[in-house]
Amino acid sequence: MRRTIIFCLTATVWTGLHATAWAQSFGLRDISRQSAECIECHKKQSRALYEQWGASKHYRANVGCFECHAAQRDDKDAIRHYDQTISVLVTPRDCAKCHSKEVEEFASSHHAKGARILGSLDNFLAEVVEGNAEMKTPGFPHGNSAAAVNGCWQCHGSEVKVLPGGKLDPATWPNSGIGRINPDGSEGACNACHVRHSFSAAQARHPDTCGKCHLGPDHPQKEIYEESKHGIAFFANIDKMNLKNEKWIVGEDYSAAPTCATCHMSATKDQPVTHDIGMRISWNNRPPISIRPETSDAKLGLPGAKVPWQTRRANMKNVCQNCHNNSWIDNFYVQYDELIKLYNTKFAIPGKELYGLAKAAKKLPDVNFTHEVDWSWWELWHHEGRRARHGASMMGPDYTHWHGTYDVAKTFYTHYVSGLRHLVKEAKASGDPKRIEAAKKLQAKLNEVLSTPNHRWFIGKMDPAKKAARKKAAEEFKARYKKD
Repeated sequence: MRRTIIFCLTATVWTGLHATAWAQSFGLRDISRQSAECIECHKKQSRALYEQWGASKHYRANVGCFECHAAQRDDKDAIRHYDQTISVLVTPRDCAKCHSKEVEEFASSHHAKGARILGSLDNFLAEVVEGNAEMKTPGFPHGNSAAAVNGCWQCHGSEVKVLPGGKLDPATWPNSGIGRINPDGSEGACNACHVRHSFSAAQARHPDTCGKCHLGPDHPQKEIYEESKHGIAFFANIDKMNLKNEKWIVGEDYSAAPTCATCHMSATKDQPVTHDIGMRISWNNRPPISIRPETSDAKLGLPGAKVPWQTRRANMKNVCQNCHNNSWIDNFYVQYDELIKLYNTKFAIPGKELYGLAKAAKKLPDVNFTHEVDWSWWELWHHEGRRARHGASMMGPDYTHWHGTYDVAKTFYTHYVSGLRHLVKEAKASGDPKRIEAAKKLQAKLNEVLSTPNHRWFIGKMDPAKKAARKKAAEEFKARYKKD
């Protein structure tokens, strides 16, 4: 294994009538000579890093600079630093020397695959629509988009490129993206959550850590958490959260509130800590249409493909049971599942079918983001649809409704349907037989969708009984709140 360091784990030694000598079960007996040399210099040159390391468990275990940064001469990113061979990068493979279970779990997670976004529409936006290829570096003489390098790659992770002499290309380093592709073939960056050089578990347990990536218009989990009762309870009781405790089991070491880590990773009385954040998630709300997580795991070739959503939901319910009774938990999942069903059936499934037909009717059918329909559909599922689904999953009512289903409906009816109608007119007037035929199919499908019970209100064909009931309710509301 790369950068092998031998840790001596000796058993109890009995020596006649002398006292029992206990060897350390983890770490090193003393700071190594190599690390001591590093420390002597970095204590002066990198004072903050030295202080952070001094506050870490690594310091207490005599694990120093060299134990993490040591490299073999034939490593791609090896450099000669004074009289030692080291690497600037510390990868999950390096961390696995001591944290093999955590790294194995992490490697099986979607987090580790975060950098596999090349070719996605997200990347097309950052590289072409928003950006250009003017960021030229030694490793990328043909250029990259600065929008992708400074945006997408910093959360998803870059593919770190090594230059001659072991230096790292500036387009790909510095980078602590969760799915960073490292020169040794490993995926991920442990310091995305356990920020170097303290590598604090308490920091990883704090919801602000997740906020580096899980916020904003398309995945605002951090903001949703803050508006939920869970987040309100956390910030009101942060002094009771015991975040620095070595053993951090919900219901035993803290009970004031859950954090992101509590629900998705941390131990319960029945479950150990897991670094596979998908093992307690029963819906994958990332794609246009929500799917079960084992389906998405199968697409990535992850072992989670064999773990059904029912098992994962049971895992999450086990977390919930520390604060809520079974009836409360079951009813929450009824509410959540129904929101997913509403979004999928009313907007996502018909919307995706319409978009497939719309692409054939466009002037440039294979070029994305060239028509208002492209943008409307993208924002409907990628931004607003995700907000609605994530909001329901984490009990954030404002994000579920006003930032979610309200925006989904507004975009669908005022932008998407309108854009589809304009596209039909454009295609029919184009004189292109293929586009005209595509427009006819699109028009037929749009008429079909708008005639369904979910959408017929929009064309003035609401069910008479439902229309009468709504009129009655409106009259009662006005009577109740009318001014004297």
